[in-house]
This record gives sequence, structure tokens and C-alpha cells, in this order.
Amino acid sequence: MNVERVDIAIVGAGPAGLSAARIAVEAGARVALIDDNPRPGGQIWRQGPTQASAPPLRRWLDETLPHANLIAMNATKVAAAHGDKQLLLERDGAPLMLAYSKLVLATGARERLLPFHGWTLPGVTGAGGLQALVKGGMPVRGERVVIAGSGPLLLAAADTARRHGARVVAVVEQAPFARVARFVASLVSTPGKLAQAIRLGAVCYRGYRTGSVVVKAHGSARVEAVTIRSRGRDETLAADRIACGYGLVPNSTLALALGCLIDEREGAIDVDDAQRTSRDDVFAAGESTGIGGMELARVEGMIAAQAALGIAIDARLVRERDRWQSFARRVAWTFELGAEACAMPSPDTVLCRCEDVPTGDIAAHANWRDAKLQTRCGMGPCQGRICGEAASVYFGWPRAAARAPFAPVRIDTLIGARDA
Repeated sequence: MNVERVDIAIVGAGPAGLSAARIAVEAGARVALIDDNPRPGGQIWRQGPTQASAPPLRRWLDETLPHANLIAMNATKVAAAHGDKQLLLERDGAPLMLAYSKLVLATGARERLLPFHGWTLPGVTGAGGLQALVKGGMPVRGERVVIAGSGPLLLAAADTARRHGARVVAVVEQAPFARVARFVASLVSTPGKLAQAIRLGAVCYRGYRTGSVVVKAHGSARVEAVTIRSRGRDETLAADRIACGYGLVPNSTLALALGCLIDEREGAIDVDDAQRTSRDDVFAAGESTGIGGMELARVEGMIAAQAALGIAIDARLVRERDRWQSFARRVAWTFELGAEACAMPSPDTVLCRCEDVPTGDIAAHANWRDAKLQTRCGMGPCQGRICGEAASVYFGWPRAAARAPFAPVRIDTLIGARDA
């Protein structure tokens, strides 16, 4: 098996990973930037046939990507982590062992999906999932779309769908109006965010509903309508597509495999002021260390790179990080899930989509391990990333930890790792 050796390996090519790569590359380090998407940018700067590159991404592509000491590994999966500072990768269908001196985890976040009756119908996705699909070229022109869940991502997803020709029927936010209003008022301290909120709000204000949740998707072959509950009253709207996501969850799978400490409440990687994890020579930045947005991710990526390089951390970056962490705390408070959002669905509602296990079967067990052994929940391709998070919300169980291989890979990749 081929072995590639680098000074710094960075997993994740979103804002945090790209910023870390720029700092490390410009300092002369040999850097590998690993991402499972075909192009760099992450979710926020996702490229596609109908999606132009964002200005920060274009600058990175023009100024950082050409460096000879940068190995950009797009469409590359991290299959496993070895204790001797090695990652087993699958690149272009072939196994590759990557040996590193320092590792920066910029693995981002995934969407929190909470089941409701009919959520397995074709036409139901996450809010971020819809945004990714549209950016990737999926047509939505003329479709009636309902976007629901919680957090600022809802407005961003609605704006993306609208700009691609969809008719956004409603944006359904579970947070109460008073909290949302207070949050908007607090944006005067971040003028850029205030301007963004005003622009998105102007687009979606007619259909924006607070204190509301989706309770049912209707349809036979695919989605045809959706029922929304607001303050105890139900209303059904015609819809061709439902995009429902209740915020983001830090993607800490690789960190757990490496033995890094994780915040049990939030699922975020625990880091110090220099973005160091509890493991020597392993750093983390961006949404994997806590949900905070693109600005916070970028500055954390720069700090992590400086710490990995062993150079003094710029005090201006620390001040900027503190500022955006304060903003992140306001977001978390505003969009904290309420009782309606956390209400358990009916027993016959599927909780584990991979193995087709209903909520009632899982609820009959005392913990995740017993439920997994008896019902096979969490044993499908997602390894409990979706149903495990829902079970954590509904039952208070610890989040499920994925096991290697972390992503579906070819059998010869695993055989090659064994032989190596």
C-alpha cells in the first residue's frame, strides 16, 4: 500500500480546514487537505454546476491551491485511524495510508434530523440537505417547498431554494417569537449578520412562522402536503417538498476514534485556547468543536494551524474568536429545542431509516446498546449518526459512536490496511 507522509494533515475542506491549510502552506509545511466532497468549500461554500464559487473560496483556489507543498485530496474518504499517527484513506477507489506529524480536525457538522410521521417519503430532506442538493444541481423550479426545524440555516436554505425557482410556502421555526426577536435585536453588535438577517427576512417574512413544528408529511408515492402545529392548532399545507432540520450536531466521529475528549452534552470536540485536543499533536477547529458559523470556523482554523506549526498565536485572532464565540452562544440560546420539537413521535413512526425500526420498538429498551442488539437500530450505513442523535434527544441516551470503517469503502481498501 502507498504511504504518503506530511507534516500536517487536515481533515475537512470547509472554512476551518481551508483557513488552516492556507496558514500552514504559507509557512512552508507539507500539508495534506482531505475531504470527501469532489470540490473544496464544505457545505457553506459548496460548488456545483449552478453555484458559483464564493469570493473567499475563489481567493483560496487562486492563491493557496497552486502551492507545491499542498496535497489536495478531494473525493477522499477517511476509513480508519491508526494509533501511530496514520490515517487509512480511500482515494480514487484505491487505499492510501497517510502518515502525519500533526493533525487538524476540521470535520464540520451534520444536520440533526428528528423523525415525524411520513418523514421517509420521497421529497423529505434536511434543510441543509436541500441546500446541498440544490447547489449540486437538483431542479426545484416551480416546486412548493416547506422548510422547517430550527436555526439560521432555515432562512439560508429558503433563500437558496427561492433563487433556484422554488416557491417557498412557509419557513417553520420551532423557537418562540420572543427569542427570535431578541436575537435579531442583538445583531446590532455584528452589523454584517444584521444586514444578512434583514436580507433573508425580507425574502421569507410572509411565510415565516415561529413557535411551530412539522408533525406529519402526507402523500402516497411522494410528498403532497404537510401538517404544521402552532400553539396546539394544526394546519395542512400543500407541498411538493419538505426540508426539516433541527440545527447542527458536531461531527466528532474521527475525534472519538482517536481518543479525544468530547463534550457529552453537545457532542463537540473539547479543545483548549490553542485549539489543542486532549491528544498530543491533534488539533480541532470549526463546527466540530461547537456550532458557531463560518466566521468562527475560519478564525479557529487559523489558530489551530499556528498552534500546529508551533508559532505564536496572533492575539488579534484570539480576540476575533472570542467575539464570534459570543455570537454563537446567542444563537444556541435562541434556537434551543423546545418541548414541541423534542416531543416523541408516535410509536409506529420509523426512527431508524436504515434498518426500518419504529420508535416504539426502540423505546421499549433501557439504553442504546440494548436497543441496538435487539432491533438492529443504528447498524445500517449511517452507523447511528441519524437515529442515534434522535434517540439522544428523545430518551437522553449518550450519542452513538461510529466504528471503523467510518464510511463505506471497498473491501480491498480494508484488505490493504490489514496487510500494511
